[in-house]
Amino acid sequence: MSQFPNRMPLIDAFKAVASQLIVLHHLATYGPLSVAARQVAPATVDWLYDYARMAVQVFLVIGGFLAARGLSANGQALTGSPLPLIWKRYVRLVIPYLAAIAIAIVCAAIADHWMDDDAIPARATFTQWLAHVFLLQGLLGFDSLSAGLWYIAIDFQLFVLMAGLLWLGRFRHGAPALVLGVATASLFWFNRDAAWDNWALYFFGSYGLGAAAWWASDRKRLSAWLGVITTVAIAALVLDFRLRIALALAVALMLGLSRRSGLLEKWPNAKPIAFLGRISYSVFLVHFPIYLVANALFVKFGFTSPSAAIFGILAAWTASVAGGMLFYHWIESPAASQRITAALGWLFGKTIELARKLPGLATLLARQT
Repeated sequence: MSQFPNRMPLIDAFKAVASQLIVLHHLATYGPLSVAARQVAPATVDWLYDYARMAVQVFLVIGGFLAARGLSANGQALTGSPLPLIWKRYVRLVIPYLAAIAIAIVCAAIADHWMDDDAIPARATFTQWLAHVFLLQGLLGFDSLSAGLWYIAIDFQLFVLMAGLLWLGRFRHGAPALVLGVATASLFWFNRDAAWDNWALYFFGSYGLGAAAWWASDRKRLSAWLGVITTVAIAALVLDFRLRIALALAVALMLGLSRRSGLLEKWPNAKPIAFLGRISYSVFLVHFPIYLVANALFVKFGFTSPSAAIFGILAAWTASVAGGMLFYHWIESPAASQRITAALGWLFGKTIELARKLPGLATLLARQT
């Protein structure tokens, strides 16, 4: 049994707020609804477009924080092969992710029937779908089948890189040193070059800040490391100020300090926020297909007024949360994931069994003829 609590209310709160900001960013960015809404609230729509997307940094820092917690709670190296851990992470991400892709393809087809808009992804090809299955669409240059799917691929890359560094760092303090060294390289070089934005190295600075926050919050001899990485991050900001990195640093400091003070596991004690945090991944996955259909309905029924657009955006926002709730219940939750994994395992086993029987069946049929 894990020595750490399953739920950390502060992380749930961060995830709840960040996921809703990303939903609002997309609502303010794509389709005729956003165009019409800008007429009545241009400052709000522009702010959501420019700044709400930075909420991704919250997920990056939390990802590093939780990866350090799960893979190297005391700053130790991985002694066994990281491949089973990587496979487990892949399965955890990809089952709801593939279900969301199926929903995205259907919703895109519906929206394409009613409106013509650049936000609608082109019809998926088999190779494009296959690239998505292996989370390689960005690296291979394929267009995303839904907004936000790029992040799932990056999250997986980051976990693989983190696990690899922890496995390589099998010398005294080597694992944290490697992680923070690569994070420093990201902050000073890779994150300053947008050509790297399909690679984990571009985002590893924020991820490494999260990992440093976990290690520094627990072990006294590593307490100074949070100060070191803070100094490094500030130096990187002096060299090239990026608001997204400043936000990542602030979140990392809050996580580290809140764990040392005990607030991480106690505050805020609000069930609605905890629930929104729990379903944040599901909301993230399904909100854009829902929003495409909302835009299509706006066009189909001939609405043009800003007030109708505001109502449409609010309705789409509400539907996204409701859709995320249903998706979590049926697809993402641990119980649902176990059912799906068991069903896939059974299907795979039956397929292998049938494949083994096929030569015998062919021989039998040949004798009968």
